[in-house]
Amino acid sequence: MHRGPADAGDGPARRLTRKKIKTTLPAQADVVPLDRVNRDFVVSAPNRLWVADLTYVATWRGFVYVAFVIDAFARRMVGWRGLSSLRTDIALDALEQALYERNINTQDSDLVHHIDRGLQYVLIRYTERLSEAGIEPSGGSVGDSYDNALAETIIGLYKTELIRQRGPWKNIDEVEYATLEWIDWSNNRRLFQPIGDIPPAEFEMAYCRQQGESAMAV
Repeated sequence: MHRGPADAGDGPARRLTRKKIKTTLPAQADVVPLDRVNRDFVVSAPNRLWVADLTYVATWRGFVYVAFVIDAFARRMVGWRGLSSLRTDIALDALEQALYERNINTQDSDLVHHIDRGLQYVLIRYTERLSEAGIEPSGGSVGDSYDNALAETIIGLYKTELIRQRGPWKNIDEVEYATLEWIDWSNNRRLFQPIGDIPPAEFEMAYCRQQGESAMAV
């Protein structure tokens, strides 16, 4: 989980940042998945590796928790959810959105879903949903950002570019609307250096065109 300080500007929201928020609730060792990624987030196609994490935002009405699911191939955000309380539902809702957007079903057995070992991501409802969709779970260690470095990087950009820049935040509605705008910009217009200084959506489209041309050549 992203555990940096809560970010807000001056006013009531800044006073909220003095409270220590713990978004990682360690799960029992016998229920966490094996680490199938080993800090290697490079994959050759979309829907081969998703990474997930959550963070929090201070508002005048309390904290808002935001969960993300990111496709590692192009750094594209495929699912997200914001809630005013830290419940398993936040992770599950973000996962459901990703499954719907990517049309994942039991035929997609090559997909690995990687998280840190926070309780929200290893409770029975979440792991059962991964199993139903034919997705292989993977878990890093609690408190080690390198084990889920890609998710930490995307959340770091979210906090730097949006939350710090436009705070203080009034309420969850304001955070959710701004987050939706930021995700749309990041997926469709942001230039990512690791994928050739093009947006994630464009990188995925180029891959699909290449795959189509290769199939026609065969």
